[in-house]
Amino acid sequence: MSIRDLIILGCSSQQPTRYRNHGAYLVRWNDEGLLFDPGEGTQRQFIFANIAPPVVTRILISHFHGDHCLGFGSMLMRLNLDKVTHPIHCYYPASGKKFFDRLRFGTAYHEIIEVIEHPIFEDGVVHDDGKFRIEARFLDHSIDNVGWRITEPDTRKFDQTKLHSLGVHGPMVKALQEKGSLLINDRLISLDDVSIVRQGDVFSVVIDTRMCPNALELARNARMLLCESTYLEDQKQLAYKHFHLTAREAAELALEANAKELILTHFSARYINSKVFEEEAQPFFANCHAASDLAVFPFPKNG
Repeated sequence: MSIRDLIILGCSSQQPTRYRNHGAYLVRWNDEGLLFDPGEGTQRQFIFANIAPPVVTRILISHFHGDHCLGFGSMLMRLNLDKVTHPIHCYYPASGKKFFDRLRFGTAYHEIIEVIEHPIFEDGVVHDDGKFRIEARFLDHSIDNVGWRITEPDTRKFDQTKLHSLGVHGPMVKALQEKGSLLINDRLISLDDVSIVRQGDVFSVVIDTRMCPNALELARNARMLLCESTYLEDQKQLAYKHFHLTAREAAELALEANAKELILTHFSARYINSKVFEEEAQPFFANCHAASDLAVFPFPKNG
């Protein structure tokens, strides 16, 4: 089974601190590497995480505030230096095209990698190749800002005991899978008689937003929700003013969306200890964790 995890390369918000780098998040899943919001210093964080940058196959930028994109250009240059042969798919809000180009071509280098752009103009599915379906929705921020919902396809899981008891074996299993039913010993056997559908896992990213309907839709039934919690509840008015969430609001979002696990991130530099976000959120959503730089959160397959 391929590695499935979320790696926190940075979890700070507007400015880095001694303990937290600008935000950046790597999800390794289905033999791909999805890099979200590479802030300043992301390339160096890969070194500290002991992960080779060529694992990256897709870069998803929520918006073009500096803490979410200033590491983008250097990541492309590093992938170019490593001469990666796979294409690098880049997703970003279409209104930020000029910033995308400035970051991509901000220095002199000979680009040899294949960069495929996916500018996002409206809510909806922006990619579906059978391995992933990537859905983008615009959130409530001060500039165009996109949240993400990554879904893997449903799969069938066969029950070996039921297969054996009903006399389904060898090539018959493949035939049953292809046709949907088989006549065996004068009995019509359907796929549902010997298997169950395993729902594909969902990974959701909600970063830099006030509470809004699209945040809820992105987070709905997520196996893991990576969500900003820039402030604590005692600064709720400040959070609203700057288009952000508190830790409690992130927990309430996860609860209403029926998410399974919540990872809090994007912490204001005013807070030294990120555990205070976890402490505020857990009474409202128990399975929640505060991110920390270089932390790894397993993303095991739904059984």
